[in-house]
Amino acid sequence: MADKSHNKDPRPCQLPSRVFTMLLWCCALVLSLCLTGTSAQTGAQADLVTSLPGLAENPNFNHYSGYVQAGQGKYFHYWFVESQNNPSTDPLILWLNGGPGCSAMEGLLAENGPFHLNNDGTVYINPYSWNQVANVLYLESPAGVGFSYSTSGNYATSDPQVAEDNYEALQSFFAKFPSFQSNNFYIFAESYGGIYGPTLAQKIVSNPGNINFKGMGIGNGMTSYALNDNSLLYFGYYHGLLGDSLWNQMNQQCCSGGSCNFYSSSNSNCRNSVYQALYLIQDIGLNIYNLYGECYGGVPTNGYAGRYAADMSNLFRESGFTFKPLVEQAAIPGVPMCINGTAMYYYLNNPNVRAALHIPSNVQSWTLCSHTVGSQYQRTYKDMTWFYQVLLQKDLQLLVYNGDVDMACNFLGGKWFVESLNQQALSQYQPWYFQDQIAGYVQQFEKITFMTVKGSGHMVPQYKPGPALQMLKNYLANSY
Repeated sequence: MADKSHNKDPRPCQLPSRVFTMLLWCCALVLSLCLTGTSAQTGAQADLVTSLPGLAENPNFNHYSGYVQAGQGKYFHYWFVESQNNPSTDPLILWLNGGPGCSAMEGLLAENGPFHLNNDGTVYINPYSWNQVANVLYLESPAGVGFSYSTSGNYATSDPQVAEDNYEALQSFFAKFPSFQSNNFYIFAESYGGIYGPTLAQKIVSNPGNINFKGMGIGNGMTSYALNDNSLLYFGYYHGLLGDSLWNQMNQQCCSGGSCNFYSSSNSNCRNSVYQALYLIQDIGLNIYNLYGECYGGVPTNGYAGRYAADMSNLFRESGFTFKPLVEQAAIPGVPMCINGTAMYYYLNNPNVRAALHIPSNVQSWTLCSHTVGSQYQRTYKDMTWFYQVLLQKDLQLLVYNGDVDMACNFLGGKWFVESLNQQALSQYQPWYFQDQIAGYVQQFEKITFMTVKGSGHMVPQYKPGPALQMLKNYLANSY
């Protein structure tokens, strides 16, 4: 019989070279994924910002910019900054700006974020950044705002839809950053975020799952159209903006039995008096965001006229009063504008900055507020009482805070709203402090706290950054 041994492979344990190479490649890939951690497996590593134009040195914390999906065909831009302290155990805060239709990049670059801008486009580290004590997620919502977009091109939306989209965006965020699911989670929202925040919070508590939700803070928020409008007239009179003759006239025509309706009176004489008062508050050159700030000093450009129009559209909607568009105001020589957003506009539209933040080239230019979103936005909720009542049934920590010289969402309306919830008072109305100075006033009720920030306008972390950070620390420690 012929010997067939010469047909056998003399190396029975050795794999063919092609298979062996493939196995080595697979092992290397697995090892790489293990070394880079969970974030690489979920796509977060691709969103890591490795270099920020204008910033001289890289910060001592990680930050990410990219997109999360918020429903079918909707992609919200986010910028997530990890805590400078202990990211794995520090709380996670979602920050939302308002409008409706305005960008949370204002929150990051001009309010409580770690990166702030000089007028020449350089970046400096904000010494009062909220990421000193927390991880902070800045979300541009809804679609059409800032760098957020919808593949359909349809940017009409409403209060309930925004709540749904924000909830979906959160789910997408936690899928991308699963290691933060166990962190205590808080919502902080500003201005029209007074609608965004509670509607999202109610969505979360109604769908318990992977979000370790602990509380909510609303800053100078729209909580009740009626209370905000009524209180504005009281604010104006007691801050010396209205004369006694007009005030007495308003009380005679708009009030009965100790109750006044400046908000939606059907009495034509009352409405005419209210219009006179609103003209004195808004149309003669006062800064609606900061009574004691200077304004206007020229026509704002690069989206800030849109910001002003968005905020003014929230006032006296039921009365028929129309605020004069800011672009029609004549320049006041030598006086600065109410808000200067020029640096932010040019910085975020710099191609190098867009590339660093992973913004696709076909996404629209950044503006502070989207006229497209704002003009089509459907306001559904005029009073947030029901949402707060739902949240007060849960084990949550709620905060309503107001800069006390803001007239867009004034402190008196916020105070009245919290008092209307009829929660048991746990403390007297009393001062709180920052660096041994009175920083405002605070009153604690069962499960909800009301605070003012002394001398602050509409954007508390911008006008009073030090007290704002102290306020956050007090809130997180539940110690006022």
